[in-house]
Amino acid sequence: MELRDIEIFLTLAEELHFGRTADRLLVSRARVSQAVKLQERRIGAPLFERTSRNVTLTPIGARLRDDLAEGYRLINEGIARASSAAKGLTGVLRLGIMDAMLHEIHAVTDLFRERHPECRLQIREAQIGDPFGPLRSGAVDVQLVWLPVEEPDLTVGPVVVTEPLVLAVSSRHHLAGRDTVSLEDLAEGPVFQAVSNIPAYWEEAINPRVTPSGKPIPRGPEVATVHETLANIAAGLGMSPVPAHAPKYFAREDIAYIPIHDAAELRWALVWRSAGESALVRAFAQAARDAGTRRV
Repeated sequence: MELRDIEIFLTLAEELHFGRTADRLLVSRARVSQAVKLQERRIGAPLFERTSRNVTLTPIGARLRDDLAEGYRLINEGIARASSAAKGLTGVLRLGIMDAMLHEIHAVTDLFRERHPECRLQIREAQIGDPFGPLRSGAVDVQLVWLPVEEPDLTVGPVVVTEPLVLAVSSRHHLAGRDTVSLEDLAEGPVFQAVSNIPAYWEEAINPRVTPSGKPIPRGPEVATVHETLANIAAGLGMSPVPAHAPKYFAREDIAYIPIHDAAELRWALVWRSAGESALVRAFAQAARDAGTRRV
């Protein structure tokens, strides 16, 4: 089995979606399908069950995934260490992080530091009110932001974290006692909006303008930081969908966090300025790919 075919198989075993696998590996869907069919012919059994709606691993496919994953990781680590030694990677990589997301990507930062001990990792705080400014100004080399990112001057790298959304409300709010809420409940509002200089499509990944049934969602005051958002929520001035990691790091008695059962998952990816791509940025992105996607 070719190393690239192993990579395609393992990525499809993780994504369980031919399109996402092709996008992640920058290949065509036909190439993914071809690689899977070739291995199935060699092995003599299906590795995936495919329907019009779902892709699932067969028992043989699951066993193959488990057998190949560790060896593939070791091969990549060996190649990365050899490449790093040959290139002599040194210097400082500045990583932009919003709120508490650094705690969710320790597997990535630890792997990068292990592979490149001569490099220094520097963490810089990023704010929801200016998600791409630090990249464009050169204050950071790579940044962790939620998707989608549709900026022509920026490159979107690997997805490193996925998580659900929860609704943050004042603990005095009538929704605070609910087990779950729906996106339809946002029509009560108001929902805080980010400052006006951010792309609307990016904000709407968390704060939609309308509910699934088309009801408008009232907008509250603008906020520029996570802590501003939480302070306004605690004061009972509005509500806000927030990532599911928020209750772990921002638990407080005056705020309730309620799962939103019909919201799409939030996907966090590494992003960098295309013109500023460097060997260090590529090495960090490779560490992220090898560490895999973490689900909160």
